[in-house]
Amino acid sequence: MLTAARPDASNGDPAVVVDKLVKRFGKFVAVDHVSLTVARGEIFCFLGPNGAGKSTTIRVLCGLLAPTEGKATVDGFDVATQSEQVKQHIGYMSQKFSLYDDLTVSENIEFFSGIYGVPKARREQRKEEILAMAGLLDRRNDATALLTGGWKQRLALGCAILHEPPIVFLDEPTSGVDPIARRHFWDLIYGMAEHGQTVFVSTHYMEEAEYCQRLALMDRGKIIALGSPKDLRAELGPDAKMEDVFITSIERQEVQEGPQ
Repeated sequence: MLTAARPDASNGDPAVVVDKLVKRFGKFVAVDHVSLTVARGEIFCFLGPNGAGKSTTIRVLCGLLAPTEGKATVDGFDVATQSEQVKQHIGYMSQKFSLYDDLTVSENIEFFSGIYGVPKARREQRKEEILAMAGLLDRRNDATALLTGGWKQRLALGCAILHEPPIVFLDEPTSGVDPIARRHFWDLIYGMAEHGQTVFVSTHYMEEAEYCQRLALMDRGKIIALGSPKDLRAELGPDAKMEDVFITSIERQEVQEGPQ
C-alpha cells in the first residue's frame, strides 16, 4: 500500500508538525489553535478529559477530518491536501477496536493485511510476528468475540501496524481495560518506539502520562501545557503529581482568558 513518494526520514524532519490547527463543527470549536511538533521515534501523548479535543485532533492528523484553519503535516504530507498519502503512512487504532468478532484471530490479521496492502510474500511472516507480539500464538484459531478486552486491544494494535507504518496514532487505546492490561499494552508501545516508530497516544488516565516522553495537556480544545512529565511536575515542586499539573494548568488558562 505504501506507494506514495515518501519524504526522506533520515534528514531529521519531525514526524508530525501542527501549526495553529483549528477544527470547528458549526459554531462549536473542537480544536482551538493547536500547535506542536513530534520528533521521529518519540512517544507523545495527549492527556485530557473526554471532550477535550484529543480525538478530533487525532482524526484531523490521520486525514479523516479536514481542518478548518491552520496547517498540519504527518510524515511530511499535508493533512488537508494529501490526506490519502497520510493514511498510507500511518497506523490508526481507535478506542472502539476495529475488529470483526465473527472472524478468528488469524482471519482478522489476514483481512487487515489485505486492507493495508501488505505484500503477499510478507503476509504470513507478518501474521506470525503480530501473533507473537500480541501473545496470541496459541489463540490464533479462537473467535475474536471470545477474547477479553485486553487481548482484543493487543490484536487491534497488531492489525493497525501490519503494514509497518512509521507513525502510529492510538486514540484512547486503553479505555475500558484493566490496569494490568494497560501496563502490558504500554510495553508493546515501548517496543514499537525502540524499533523507530513514532507513537502518538491519547488518554484520560493521569498515570499514563508518566509513560510518555512528552505530552500535551488538553482542555476545551486547547493545549494548556506541553513538555515532558518530569519537567511539567518540576515546575510545581518535588512532590507534585500529574493531577496537580493539570489542575494548575487549567487555573492558569482561566486567568489568561478572563471572565467568559
